Amino acid sequence: MQIRVATVADATAVAAVYRPYVEASVISFEADPPDEVEMARRIGKTIEAHPWLVYEDGERMLGYAYATEHSPRAAYRWAANVSVYVHQDAHRRGVGRGLYGALFNLLRLQGIVNVYAGITLPNPKSVGLHEALGFRPVGVYERVGFKLGAWRDVGWWQLALQPRPSVPDAPRRWPDVSDRDESRQALAAGVAAISTRR
Repeated sequence: MQIRVATVADATAVAAVYRPYVEASVISFEADPPDEVEMARRIGKTIEAHPWLVYEDGERMLGYAYATEHSPRAAYRWAANVSVYVHQDAHRRGVGRGLYGALFNLLRLQGIVNVYAGITLPNPKSVGLHEALGFRPVGVYERVGFKLGAWRDVGWWQLALQPRPSVPDAPRRWPDVSDRDESRQALAAGVAAISTRR
């Protein structure tokens, strides 16, 4: 088993993990599941600036997590939005926790200070995961999306990854820290968190 950085070659497996969240739930607000071409485009664009991680158990991908910019405005560059998706067969095995743990350590290396997660409500499992990792609720977009026959609320949660410096250095792009020993250690620590919960 391993957590590693995604490549565009993972697009088909990533799309397969994501598809049920689009087709059969309100967790994703997308109407049509992206195919492997679109998923490859998303992975490629994301890893230009932020990590995208996948978890494999043997030869099967069981989850992924990634970060994106919170907003293109310059003052937001120390913030990122984060998401994690776990294969339906791998819930409650610590996969989400392990992926997030590795992702957050990598974001710290980049100099990211705050991360944000949007959760369609109600979703007690996702809320429980995020709050167990230290996220706190900061607001709700009420009835912001319409899917599967009803208007849906989206709650937002925030986690401070590290203390806020009075004058922060500019964050580093993901490719600038991806080959560091600390990055490899972060991936290994994420796997250990999954292994201890099996």
